[in-house]
Amino acid sequence: MSAAPTRFFVTAAAGTADLLAAELAALGAGALRELRGGVYCEGTLEVAYRACLWSRVGLRVLWPLAEFDAPDDAALYRGVRGVDWSRHLGPEGTLAVDFTSHEGVITHARFGAQRVKDAIVDQFREASGRRPSVDTATPDLRINLRLQRQRATVSDDLAGDSLHRRGYRAAQGAAPLKEHLAAAILLRSGWPAIAAAGGAFVDPMCGSGTLPIEAALIAGDAAPGLLRERFGFSGWRGHDAACWQQLAIEAEQRRSRGKLAPGRIFGFDRDAGVLAAARAAAVAAGRQGGLRGP
Repeated sequence: MSAAPTRFFVTAAAGTADLLAAELAALGAGALRELRGGVYCEGTLEVAYRACLWSRVGLRVLWPLAEFDAPDDAALYRGVRGVDWSRHLGPEGTLAVDFTSHEGVITHARFGAQRVKDAIVDQFREASGRRPSVDTATPDLRINLRLQRQRATVSDDLAGDSLHRRGYRAAQGAAPLKEHLAAAILLRSGWPAIAAAGGAFVDPMCGSGTLPIEAALIAGDAAPGLLRERFGFSGWRGHDAACWQQLAIEAEQRRSRGKLAPGRIFGFDRDAGVLAAARAAAVAAGRQGGLRGP
């Protein structure tokens, strides 16, 4: 585990960077800088893991692996190939690449991602005669390359999949409110303080139940990432399994201590089908009850 603080980036929806910065500060991050698309901060790998587990509004946790100048696609290829990828992935592993460009010479995301992938697999093929395969769904290593003008940053996406996917929802109604936006609404409205004071929450048109479920998770001190089956760091060779296990145990203990008394959070909806899906999600989240039909 990295003991020295590292500067990393957590992405978020527009208009929620201040909420994310407050979360990250509470989790132990420092040197926070808010941007439209997220927050730069400093912290150890443990702090980054805490962000994966506890952030309610964050979406991706990008842990930097390398940074270099990339004025053209050849320089991009050389820079990526210059990273020792055997420290992060085995030749039998799988990878996926996300590429974003902001005023960079490479503007086509698919082409940029292809060049990054080629550089990685060519390094493995030359060293061992074998190469990782591509798995866009559940890769061992999800790589994010951000090109800002001529500067490239290669990061490990520790989340692996957007953190708004909590793991409690199997089905949802039409035009569902995403979990991170529901959490942002609740945080912006002061719900944590209301909940701590014993207040109640009522959503008269709850739909698939996102707002009352997220409200219950906040009121019950339940980590939003605790139900997820996997994170992006699970197959990363730099993963500190002991550190993560300790954080998960701590989160389980906090959730157990924070059980809600019944009758404080309610959701209503006239659509019986969508309400059934909401109830199923609430049960999966361990926050059943309080969701009612007409």
